[in-house]
Amino acid sequence: MAQNTVEESRRTPPAPPTPLTLLGLGAMGTALAEAWLTAGHPLTVWNRTAARANALAVRGAVVADSAAEAVAANRLVVVCLLDDASVDEALAGADLAGKDLVNLVTSTPGQARARAAWAQRRGARYLDGGIMAVPPMIGVPAAGPYVFYSGSAGLFEEHGATLAVPADTRYVGEDAGSAALHDVALLSAMYGMFAGVAHAFALIRGEAVAPGGLAPLLRDFLTAMSRTVATTAEQLESGDYTKGVVSSLAMQVAGKGTLLRTAEEQGVSPELLEPYFRLMERRLELGSGEEDLTGVVDLLRR
Repeated sequence: MAQNTVEESRRTPPAPPTPLTLLGLGAMGTALAEAWLTAGHPLTVWNRTAARANALAVRGAVVADSAAEAVAANRLVVVCLLDDASVDEALAGADLAGKDLVNLVTSTPGQARARAAWAQRRGARYLDGGIMAVPPMIGVPAAGPYVFYSGSAGLFEEHGATLAVPADTRYVGEDAGSAALHDVALLSAMYGMFAGVAHAFALIRGEAVAPGGLAPLLRDFLTAMSRTVATTAEQLESGDYTKGVVSSLAMQVAGKGTLLRTAEEQGVSPELLEPYFRLMERRLELGSGEEDLTGVVDLLRR
């Protein structure tokens, strides 16, 4: 009997790829569309500038004349428009009853929660997404793209495989604002790193130090320093900011003068460094000099 079951399962054809609708064909939307088409998913697309859909139509995508028409075509609807206001405008005349709406527009946690309530009032299940990738990474698993998702657990469970075609998926809870919060937290850290990199390159401009020579040193040093992220998390969770300290707050505040004087000597503005140094000084005044830099997190909370 077990052998018959195996033979029957072998004869059972796999489920056909889920059809879906995609609204928005900018660089990211187009990359998503190409990934779904390559995987064989029937795809209906809409874009305000219709000409952007031409190449996708050649590959088999159905091009809708309006957003409402595109939404009507499929149960699963993915939105990748410019901003939150664009979502309002595009879906104003669409019937969302019974639809599964996945919003990949970059937004704030508050906007995501408001959009989830808006979708629920209109009869749709809702999932919010934060894309942690740039368009060339989409559809290329080796590049490591992924998307944070939050909102309807049922929607994610049903359509997770389809959503994972362009990029890996990471579900972060039923709070619709959680994906946006994760997204913005990571992006904020990224811009802080970019600020430090900009300052470092500014210091060597006009000197006999080639940017190409500094680049691998800078990359490797930042990679090594990234290990402190886990230490900071552990200290925040335990409440003990003196645990695992390598360079104390007092030591780092004392050493900041060298960094600022070097910037002055090199004719480089210290404006990217000074705000952080001021926070370090405030924390030193309030707490123990034996702490790590983790106490700065508490100063940032209003």
